[in-house]
Amino acid sequence: MPTIRPTNPHARTLRREATDAERALWARVRNRQVDGHKIRFQATLGPYVVDFLCAGKGLAIELDGSQHGEEADRTRTAWLEGQGYRVVRFSNVDVLQNLDGVLEAIRHQLAALPDVHDSPSPNPLPQAGEGF
Repeated sequence: MPTIRPTNPHARTLRREATDAERALWARVRNRQVDGHKIRFQATLGPYVVDFLCAGKGLAIELDGSQHGEEADRTRTAWLEGQGYRVVRFSNVDVLQNLDGVLEAIRHQLAALPDVHDSPSPNPLPQAGEGF
């Protein structure tokens, strides 16, 4: 999986101009409210900013509204999946009309994924005293 890049100015703008659906979901997932999982809002991954990201599970959550195009979404999803992320999408309407159902679907996805931290690191830390 690619390293989560520092917040870029575009992500900051997206946070300030969040949709009603994004605000509603963020209010329910922030501060580890979903089974203790840390979920970030407008996280930068490679060339993209994903709406929500649980890096510990490798789950990207995207909310689709009128600003999304199907071809761009397919390209974005393919890139994210190619980097090892699972992508789950919900419509803004789903979030606004069935927030509890969306949260349950997110919980289900998180429960089904192994912790990213359980896999061996490609760059393990040296043993204490090694190299001295």
